[in-house]
Amino acid sequence: FSANASNWLYLAKLSSVGSISEEETCEKLKGLIQRQVQMCKRNLEVMDSVRRGAQLAIEECQYQFRNRRWNCSTLDTLPVFGKVVTQGTREAAFVYAISSAGVAFAVTRACSSGELDKCGCDRTVQGGSPQGFQWSGCSDNIAYGVAFSQSFVDIRERSKGASSNRALMNLHNNEAGRKAILNNMRVECKCHGVSGSCEFKTCWKAMPPFRKVGNVLKEKFDGATEVEQSEIGSTKVLVPKNSQFKPHTDEDLVYLDSSPDFCDHDLKNGVLGTSGRQCNKTSKAIDGCELMCCGRGFHTDEVEVVERCSCKFHWCCSVKCKPCHRVVEIHTCR
Repeated sequence: FSANASNWLYLAKLSSVGSISEEETCEKLKGLIQRQVQMCKRNLEVMDSVRRGAQLAIEECQYQFRNRRWNCSTLDTLPVFGKVVTQGTREAAFVYAISSAGVAFAVTRACSSGELDKCGCDRTVQGGSPQGFQWSGCSDNIAYGVAFSQSFVDIRERSKGASSNRALMNLHNNEAGRKAILNNMRVECKCHGVSGSCEFKTCWKAMPPFRKVGNVLKEKFDGATEVEQSEIGSTKVLVPKNSQFKPHTDEDLVYLDSSPDFCDHDLKNGVLGTSGRQCNKTSKAIDGCELMCCGRGFHTDEVEVVERCSCKFHWCCSVKCKPCHRVVEIHTCR
C-alpha cells in the first residue's frame, strides 16, 4: 500500500546501524518492504547512511516546521509521522521530498568520506576547466547517492506499477527532493601559490549544506501545486487541478488532498494538536498566538531566565561574565 511508503523512516529510531552488519538483521528492521530488505542485504555497508539520511530528514523537517501548527512531530509507531503522511497532503509531499533527499545526501557524503567500498569521489570531474582552474580534490559523487535513493526510496511505488494517484505523487516528490540537491551543487576551490596567492586554483564539486536543501523544499512546500490525474495517451500523469495554473516542474512539490487544520488533538490521524505549544504574542503570522492556538486563547507565564552579561576579557586569556536574571513572558496555547 503505497501510502505507507515512508515507513523506512523508522530506521531513524535505531541508535546505530553499526549493528546492521549481518544479513539477518535486515529481516528484522521495522518498516521495510520485502524488496527493501533484499536491497539491505545486498548493500549492508550503505544502510548506516540510509539511517543517517532518515535522521537528517526528520531533524530538518522539525526545524523547517518548528513555528507551524504541524511541527513534524514523530510518534513511536509506524508511520513515524503518524497518519499525516498517509493522506496526499502537502505535508506528506514535504516528508517524501526531504526523506529522499536525506538518503541521497547521506549516501553521497559517505562516498566522499571514503566510508564505502562501492563508491568514492566523483572521478568524472577532472582536468582543466574553461574558467582556468584545475578540477581536483574530492568532488561529491552525487550521481551514486541519487541512484541509491531512487532504488531504495522509490522501490515501493515502482513495485506497484506506479499508476495510482498517490504513487505518482510520491514518485514526483521523491524526485523533487533529489533535485533540490542536484540543482544547488556548488564549486568549492582552494588557492595555491606563493603565500596563498591565487596563481593556481584547484576546485571540486560539493553538495549544498542540508539546511539549504531544507530551505529550498520549504519554499516549494509553500508554493506546492494541487494536482489530479489525467491521461495523456495511455500514460497516467498528474496535472494542476486548476487549469489556470502553470504546469508544475520536476522541482516543485505536488499534492492531492487539502490538509487538516492541525488544531485539535486527533491521535487517530496522528495529529497532536496545538494545545500547550509556545506561540509568539506579537506575531500576526502562523507562529502568532491567534493562529497557532486556533482561537482558543493562550496562557501567559513569567519565567526567570539566567543569562551571561557584562562580559570582560582578561589578559590573557579568559572571559569573565556576570549572571543576569531576567523575567520573560512565555505564551502557550490553551
